[in-house]
Amino acid sequence: MGDHAVVLGAGMAGMAVARVLSDAYERVTIIERDELADNAENRRGVPQGRHVHLLLARGGYILDELFPGFLDELVQAGARAAHNLTDLYFSIGGHLLSQENRSGDGTYLASRPFLEAHVRRRLRAIKNITILEKCDVAGLIADTPGRVDGVRIHHRDRAEPEALSADVVVDAMGRAGRTPLWLKELGFQPAPEEKLPIDLVYASQLLRLPPDIKVEKVIGIGAVPGRPTGLAMFAYENNTWLASAQGYRGHHPPSTWDGILDFVRDFAPAHIMEALKQAEPLANVTTHHFPANQRRRYERLKQFPEGLLVFGDAICSYNPLYAQGMTVAMLQALALRDCLQRGTDNLARRFFRAAAKPIDVAWQLNIGADLAIPEVPGPRPLPLRMINKYVRRVQAAAGQDPALSEQFLRVTSLMDPPTTLMRPWVLWRAFTSRAGR
Repeated sequence: MGDHAVVLGAGMAGMAVARVLSDAYERVTIIERDELADNAENRRGVPQGRHVHLLLARGGYILDELFPGFLDELVQAGARAAHNLTDLYFSIGGHLLSQENRSGDGTYLASRPFLEAHVRRRLRAIKNITILEKCDVAGLIADTPGRVDGVRIHHRDRAEPEALSADVVVDAMGRAGRTPLWLKELGFQPAPEEKLPIDLVYASQLLRLPPDIKVEKVIGIGAVPGRPTGLAMFAYENNTWLASAQGYRGHHPPSTWDGILDFVRDFAPAHIMEALKQAEPLANVTTHHFPANQRRRYERLKQFPEGLLVFGDAICSYNPLYAQGMTVAMLQALALRDCLQRGTDNLARRFFRAAAKPIDVAWQLNIGADLAIPEVPGPRPLPLRMINKYVRRVQAAAGQDPALSEQFLRVTSLMDPPTTLMRPWVLWRAFTSRAGR
């Protein structure tokens, strides 16, 4: 279909799109500014890598499709998996979901460096994919009017830059992606942007728990009206855990472990608080600031240069607490694969329109959840208020109903569309439950 595709960024999105492109192009080159270790190490280009991550069921299944046997390999290497409601402690909107013994789709638990290292190892085994490390992107090559012909890169160990010609260049550099600047330089209109400022800060601590301490593998305590703070704690590889305290709009957690313990003491349940107090800190506390949900509506542009695509967080970045970013990137990879099966003509427009569908779902879920917190400023039209009121009813009823809990989790893990929460059986259980009143 084509000779050469270049992907800018070797994060999860960049690696997923490179895997898809490898079936359609003779060569795929990934450009990455960091040095990439063979093992699981944090790196500068992924500052959020030191914080909590989940591979949701839908994202895991797609990775397993792109790299057959990947999930089994990940677990055999030490990642954890949660397949049962008993593995979860999810308090959402002040309502604890059911913890009855009921199996469902798996959530995979591994640190971001661990997950990236295993995807990268599989990617390096594909013969027509090359990863160029320690390279900075200097700019696009656009010798043909209305088209991107390649990219200029600068190797840090060389004096002269290098020009790489390409049939397609993919900006997968995250929120810092440069496509808005490049469009301006090429004379194209910028994509319309949508933002919801949330001023979220989270402080994370890597831990080891004593062997006699028993807690759920996945712990999530969300913010509630009047308390815009929360806690996440996940079991990770090598018998480690990662705990992350979060706060919105100035209600930010401290950057010391003792401070975090005080921060969560008023809302963490007793058994989780006891586990935290007995845990052994394994590193320093790290913090991260996430200013706003941000979306660039490339699908609305009437003109866009041929030979250029935008991918992952460079299109849309979500509140990381909902753990949907990696899964949305995997869904974008499937959208691109479907587009490539119909050729490369008008590829950018077709891809942006296809990718907008899963992006829309996650965007609405994220924005709705954030605007359920009164401290987060933003418009709350009547339809949104009605939807959030109904979702609160579902969450309350789900505490006593494992079937409702499972269906709610299938929606938040992007296995099912949100419309499934309007199915007759869900409506009946939500409105007849005493807990939901």
